Amino acid sequence: MRTKIKELRAKYHITQEDLAKKVEVRRETIVFLEKGKYNPSLQLAHDVAKALKSKIEDVFVLK
Repeated sequence: MRTKIKELRAKYHITQEDLAKKVEVRRETIVFLEKGKYNPSLQLAHDVAKALKSKIEDVFVLK
């Protein structure tokens, strides 16, 4: 799965640490999500999308 997390974080000037705190995960989880090495649960995908003011389908793209 490809994500646009990094691009959206840059757009809203949010660090990995800030996003991790907003969605209550470790920063490493955000790193793995950005690299496509971790498939999030539906709840985590929802929380990340909400924190980035986006829809899930705009953040997470199936390859």
